Amino acid sequence: MAKLPEIIITAWANKKGAPIMTTVDKKGMPNSAYTTCVSIYDGEKVLIANNFFNKTLANIKDGGKGDFLFLTEDDKSYQLKGTFTHYTEGAMFDNMKTWNPERLPGVGVAVLDVEEIYSGAEKIEC
Repeated sequence: MAKLPEIIITAWANKKGAPIMTTVDKKGMPNSAYTTCVSIYDGEKVLIANNFFNKTLANIKDGGKGDFLFLTEDDKSYQLKGTFTHYTEGAMFDNMKTWNPERLPGVGVAVLDVEEIYSGAEKIEC
């Protein structure tokens, strides 16, 4: 995917609360977790700091399918679906180290390559 649509960038600037990251294991069982250390990278990818991943990391290694859900101040929801990859070095890892709190381990970064976007039931063109 290229850049995220402007509607997502604007919504992200008005997000509230902790977003939810969901990954799926090799048997198709989902695992969801609140995420607090998250950023949009280069206007096209979602980065989530790996501070305490366990099942999440195993699921990423098993295929990486999942989604990322967040709410805005006006209670509108946005769901970004795609494939997660985990990095422990490189540009996106280095970027995460600049905004992840020093008190947290930041041992890696999950990167969501967005394939589909929804707001409620409405599909948003990527």
